[in-house]
Amino acid sequence: MSEQSAGTTGLTAVHDALRASHDRLVSVLASVDDVTRPSYDDGWTIADVASHLGSGAEIFTLILDAGVAGEPAPGIDTFRGIWDRWNATSPQDQVDNAVRTDTAFLDRLAGLSEDESARWRVDLFGGNQDLVGVVGMRLSEHAVHTWDILVAVDPSATLEADATAHILAHLDPLVDRTAKPTEEPVTVLVHTTDPERRLVLEVDGQGASLTPAGTTDTADPATTARLELSAEAFVRLVYGRLDPEHTPESVRADGVDLDVLRTVFPGL
Repeated sequence: MSEQSAGTTGLTAVHDALRASHDRLVSVLASVDDVTRPSYDDGWTIADVASHLGSGAEIFTLILDAGVAGEPAPGIDTFRGIWDRWNATSPQDQVDNAVRTDTAFLDRLAGLSEDESARWRVDLFGGNQDLVGVVGMRLSEHAVHTWDILVAVDPSATLEADATAHILAHLDPLVDRTAKPTEEPVTVLVHTTDPERRLVLEVDGQGASLTPAGTTDTADPATTARLELSAEAFVRLVYGRLDPEHTPESVRADGVDLDVLRTVFPGL
């Protein structure tokens, strides 16, 4: 398979997962009678989360257009203006506009030619990103915040499998960036299911790292903790969304307290 074909295949997969997350969002928003009820996010209503996703769709559309045109991505001042405008609208308008803007972003993405998609690049968040990477960023944000709304309606809600697989494959930079240090170092062998992965989570006074188990599986078994859980539960742990009320009974922690890991990943 050529590099361009591989990129096209990857983009199709992440785009399909994002479209499925969009459909899930639209469905749950249509079922909510009171959009001012609390979401999973502390201090945010369902409308607030929808507004965040809607403003994000607007921002990602500008980023998409910048990459197509070969221009710099918009900066934080542009983002702040968009956030302020969305925050100033009524809760129901936030929800309605979020659906429209999210749909428009997906339609704009689907309308790119294969050549535009292959050539697409933009400097963003400290690196030169291709289209698969940027759409993947949007998918991660979209899937997790859609869950924040869903779980307020259905406490048993889980992340979608296709989104989970993508997020899990790109979780290590988030761990590097957001994990909080611990006074006592801990090494955890993480075994996920659906999809099955073996990972090593190392946390110390400097922060944390997540690596494939094959690179560090010589750790002393007597001093290494183990965590067995579904991939979607592990993703939610790293995103600060595996509180006791939303922790599946199938989660198994040996040699480490889940509450310790919850403090390492307080949420974002």
